[in-house]
Formats: sequence, C-alpha cells, structure tokens
Amino acid sequence: MPYTPITATLGYVLSPDRQRVLMIHRNSRPDDLHLGKYNGLGGKMEPGEDIASCMQREILEEAGITCESMQLRGTLNWPGFGKHGEDWLGFIFIIDRYSGTPMESNHEGTLEWVDVSRLMELPMWEGDRHFLPLVFDGDPRPFHGVMPYKDGRMQSWSFTRL
Repeated sequence: MPYTPITATLGYVLSPDRQRVLMIHRNSRPDDLHLGKYNGLGGKMEPGEDIASCMQREILEEAGITCESMQLRGTLNWPGFGKHGEDWLGFIFIIDRYSGTPMESNHEGTLEWVDVSRLMELPMWEGDRHFLPLVFDGDPRPFHGVMPYKDGRMQSWSFTRL
C-alpha cells in the first residue's frame, strides 16, 4: 500500500533581531488536538500549490504578514500523528524577513513573541523538544527526521543531515 501522508508546512517567524520567534498558543478551540500547546505557524498544502507557496499562504492567513525571506530547515515524517492516526509529512521553515505587522490572534489562538532561548520552557508537543534545537542551530544543512506517534505519544526519533 502506498504511503500517502498529509503534506504540511510549519514555520517559525523570527523577529528582526533574530532573538524572538512568533508562536501560536493554541487556546481557542476546545476540540483542538493541540489545545494548550505552543506551536509554529503552518498547515496543510493545497492541490496545485508548491511547498514554499503553502508556507507563504499559511503565514499570511495565520499571522497577517508577508514572507520576504525564508529557509527550509528540515523535513519531518510523523507517522500516526493525526487525531485519527493519520500520517503527516512536514516541511519546516525559518522565516527571517517579513513585511506587515503580525496579528495578535487568529481562530486557533493567541500569537506571542517568545525569546528563542525560552522556547523549551513552553508547553508543546513532546516531539517538538527534539527537533526545535535543529531548527534554530547554526548548521546550514537541513535535517530530515522521522518521529512515529501512537495514541498521541511520540514513539521514537531519528534524523539525518546531508
């Protein structure tokens, strides 16, 4: 059977001084799988869209800003991550230049600037603590990881850099 994951983007918008990152505190919808957690911005790719255009669209929809510069930091395969065990494949970006003023909130929650040095103090998915250091480290090579989930829990984590 072919592997057909949901393809998505996940972006981390940096402040102009690169010291803070725009995060969403998922606190709006009681039925949200991510309720109470902090996350980057992003979502599912639409038909006819390339992955960079998807990231740009999601940042505009969720934060009200336009991406002017972004870098692919990695890819992540999340087998079993979805609410009903769906598989996800994510493309992880850093947005290091944008125009406009970020919204204060959206339909999923409150947008907050967080010091990059404090990210690991936030409530987030257990697995995010494994890949986020790779997103913000100085290594220019993208990472490519796999993080299987079962019943809402990370089972393992591995990655390569080429």
